[in-house]
Amino acid sequence: MPTADAAPVLAKARRRLIPFLFLLYIVAYLDRINVGFAALQMNRALGFSASTYGFGAGIFFLSYVLFEIPSNVILARVGARLWIARIMITWGLVSSGMMFVHGVTGFYTLRFLLGLAEAGFFPGIIFYFTRWFPPRERARTIATFMTATLTAGVIGAPISGALLSIHGLGLAGWQWLFVLEGLPAIVLGFVVLFVLPDGPDTARWLSDAERAAVRDALSGGRVSGHADGGDPSPLSDPSPSTREALSSGRVWLVSVSHFLLIPVALYGIGFWMPQILKSASGASDFIVGVLTAIPYACGAVAMVIAGRHSDRTGERRWHVAIAAAVCASGLVLSTMAAGPVWSVVTLSLAMIGLAGVFGPFWALASVTIRGTGAAAAIALINSVGNTGGFVGPYLLGAINDAMHSFAMGLYAIAAMLLLGGALVLGVRDGGLADAGRHSSS
Repeated sequence: MPTADAAPVLAKARRRLIPFLFLLYIVAYLDRINVGFAALQMNRALGFSASTYGFGAGIFFLSYVLFEIPSNVILARVGARLWIARIMITWGLVSSGMMFVHGVTGFYTLRFLLGLAEAGFFPGIIFYFTRWFPPRERARTIATFMTATLTAGVIGAPISGALLSIHGLGLAGWQWLFVLEGLPAIVLGFVVLFVLPDGPDTARWLSDAERAAVRDALSGGRVSGHADGGDPSPLSDPSPSTREALSSGRVWLVSVSHFLLIPVALYGIGFWMPQILKSASGASDFIVGVLTAIPYACGAVAMVIAGRHSDRTGERRWHVAIAAAVCASGLVLSTMAAGPVWSVVTLSLAMIGLAGVFGPFWALASVTIRGTGAAAAIALINSVGNTGGFVGPYLLGAINDAMHSFAMGLYAIAAMLLLGGALVLGVRDGGLADAGRHSSS
């Protein structure tokens, strides 16, 4: 049977998969960070201090980290369709349940359960991409998908600000926010069961020749008239075990880099940006939502541009390091003056830099190891990194309580970004499977 040209088949796969997965990630990210907008009313209504709020916002990531590796291994074994549906339905139920929070214990408990429910979603999607797209096209694909993180801010910030104005049926605006933003995850979870294939072999919209073209591209075949860029394919060689993946020094170096580069900054900024802009502007909740959307919009554009440039040049590490330095600069500059205009401009610069890290970083991380081991390695990288999702929000909250200023917390995050960029420059080329092959020869 003749094999179809890989380039149009991969383009077809992107058209079929990315918009739907993009929508899922928008809902996921919105349900993860909407507590930042709820806090504009919830903290005052429930008497939460900045430290209490920061701890509760961040505790999501402790349970997320604990269950992430087993969740991703389960996904690799039972298939993306069933497991992603399970993740979405349970996180939607817990997210809506946040409306019942009446005190600190309930707040901490439900945020912990939300992390447990959502664990494995993002690394599962990254692993899913390794079943569809060869390494040389992965930064663009990942960057396009991950613009959902920032699109959720662009779309969700004004919506969240507007939902805070709803009052009725005995519920405050922050309670309506949780209810109405949790329901889409439940609905889409059931949709996943019907529309998401586990991989090319079960995609009914591919012909046999097109399936063969995807397999050929993943195993080092030619895409768009060029040989694959030499990065290891997740399906090309026998898979190292999960144990080998989790003991790889390269995997751990990438994991620590992830901690320093993305979650600390992303969630430190994301969970506190509405309150930073509220303090700078004194505006209504809706206007704060509109202002919050601007940095996210700037970041979304930067993310796509950086991902495409990284794919075109084939370079990953310097793309990450330079983008991290830009983000650090924006955070430092944001502390040097007051006022809404300065805050929006400098936070936009920070988001531009942070967004530029995503695609090149995950393209680098996703070629670390192959097969089922890849699921564990990607989950480890995301798990170690996402402990930063606890550190960032709690750090800013604790420092704000102690000093009544976000400045020192933002300086600390900027320093972590610079260190993370330096560590990425030390990540060697090639994956664990290559190293194992060389050592055994």
